Amino acid sequence: MKRFVTAASAATLITLLCACSEPAPSTSALRPVSTIALHYDSLRNSHRYFASVASRYEVEQAFRIGGKVQERKVDVGQVVNEGDVLAVLDDTDYLLAEEAARQRLDAAKAAAWQAEADWLRLKALKKNGSVSASHEEQAHSTLRTARAAAQAEARQFELARNQVNYTLLRAPISGVVTALRMETGQVVAAGQAVITIANEGKPEVVADIPENRLAEFKAARYKASLATEPDRYFDVELRELSAQASAQTRTYRARLKPVEPRQLPLGATATLIAEHTDGGARVATLPATALTQEQGAPAVWTVQQDGAGNSGVVKLVKVAIQGYRSDQVLISGPAEGALIVTAGVQKMAPGLKVALPASESRIDSEEVTR
Repeated sequence: MKRFVTAASAATLITLLCACSEPAPSTSALRPVSTIALHYDSLRNSHRYFASVASRYEVEQAFRIGGKVQERKVDVGQVVNEGDVLAVLDDTDYLLAEEAARQRLDAAKAAAWQAEADWLRLKALKKNGSVSASHEEQAHSTLRTARAAAQAEARQFELARNQVNYTLLRAPISGVVTALRMETGQVVAAGQAVITIANEGKPEVVADIPENRLAEFKAARYKASLATEPDRYFDVELRELSAQASAQTRTYRARLKPVEPRQLPLGATATLIAEHTDGGARVATLPATALTQEQGAPAVWTVQQDGAGNSGVVKLVKVAIQGYRSDQVLISGPAEGALIVTAGVQKMAPGLKVALPASESRIDSEEVTR
């Protein structure tokens, strides 16, 4: 009886232990993976350039004569119209020169009138033989000389009068004043730039292009954005490219105008993007997390789907790196449409069977840049 109880207790204990233990893991469970379908597209090289906004028509104004600035009538940022007076020079000396030229002109005219009267008188006396022909010819020559002197003095008077007018500096175009380089009381020389006027209606994006990117820049497509609105791009087109590099920076000045007319603040900071498509090179864009290596060479894990399409076997495939951009990598090598593992690549092993998600994602590489 005692032996029967012991055997029954042992059986009960075994039953309880079996009930408390966890079930053995199923060998049929598959590791789920995140994949992406590979898609190739043309390689686009994108370069950014620091730029600024400037007016297409910008005129530096200067007095045509020298003198002391008597009055400045404009300030930076002021809008002016064609013909408006911008500044005035002291005209005292020029008024005196004009008056002196007027007096010389009156004297020359008087001398010419006197010479004409003398010639006419001698011409009449010549007819009755009172004077010789040589005297009459001499009087005629004196008349021609006096007339020429009067004409010369008339031109000098016009020059003196023009110089008086030049003491007023007028705007040749309508626009906005962008720079001032003189103040009241300052003595300026003839031709010295004192005021800059820009036409606000014709803004352009100006950038300097390095020598090694010049050929690619010419064949690119362009867009720009302002520093105040960095995410709002607008298309621009190349209007002018300097034929000669700057002696200081060895860069070429490019001027681009908006495709659609728009107002841009002059002097604003801008970013110019030049995109060049390489028709021969085709690359695919993958998340950087998909990249691994095999014997020091870059590689990715591909998934070969089974018949049902909800699982597959992974395989390590070497790739060629074509470039990088932020958190993505540009590659070539695997076939179009291949499924690439994008996460958990460190847990993959050759021949490992994995579970695929219900729907596969596909990368859109309409703009592949490096």
